[in-house]
Amino acid sequence: MKNKAIICKDLTKQFGDFKAVDKISFEVSEGEIFGFLGANGAGKTTAMRILCGLSYPSSGEASVAGFDVYKQQEKIKKNIGYMSQKFSLYDNLTILENIEFFAGVYGVSRPEIKERSTDLISTLGLEKEAKKLVGGLPLGWKQKLAFSVAVFHRPKIVFLDEPTGGVDPITRRQFWEMIYEATANGITVFVTTHYMDEAEYCDRISIMVDGRVAAIDSPSALKKRFDATSMDEVFYELARNAKRTSD
Repeated sequence: MKNKAIICKDLTKQFGDFKAVDKISFEVSEGEIFGFLGANGAGKTTAMRILCGLSYPSSGEASVAGFDVYKQQEKIKKNIGYMSQKFSLYDNLTILENIEFFAGVYGVSRPEIKERSTDLISTLGLEKEAKKLVGGLPLGWKQKLAFSVAVFHRPKIVFLDEPTGGVDPITRRQFWEMIYEATANGITVFVTTHYMDEAEYCDRISIMVDGRVAAIDSPSALKKRFDATSMDEVFYELARNAKRTSD
């Protein structure tokens, strides 16, 4: 049995009378690629902010990397990486300066930063661009660099919020190859997306509808359960069932 990187039980976030996250429960194993899917406004980002130690839940329980979301938010932040939905690096710093800055924020030692930043730039094929401003890079390269920075300190878990939004299909595939490499190095990946085809790349997925977990399983098991040929069909059926229930 693998250890659990994330545990949620009846996790809820309420704003007034509105429940953005409504008693969600799931577990994520260490080294797993866990997809957190749903339409915009389904509650994905709100739940992720809680798990990243950026927001307190209204009720329920959750732990991330073994730390409690109520009492140990700072310890959570030290053990995770995070890539936001919007590009999170500084356009007015060079590639190398961005790497050095964020590695320092994550507590990586200066000798290690120097050694590993050289390796990273070489791996990305950006040797000639290392001293150029990040603002001049194409979006796809920005996203790949942002992901590399998010895992530079070798966190236990990396949270990716809509990481491939706006990039072309080829770059999206390359990005997922980087995710596979991260998991091969022992990093657990928790990724939100509204691209249903990207669910196929995950070990397991949870589909959010109106703040609730409507289904959770491997992509193949969900397609079999709903007699579907694609995750789009699965999501459509779940959304239709939720509408019937609300009506």
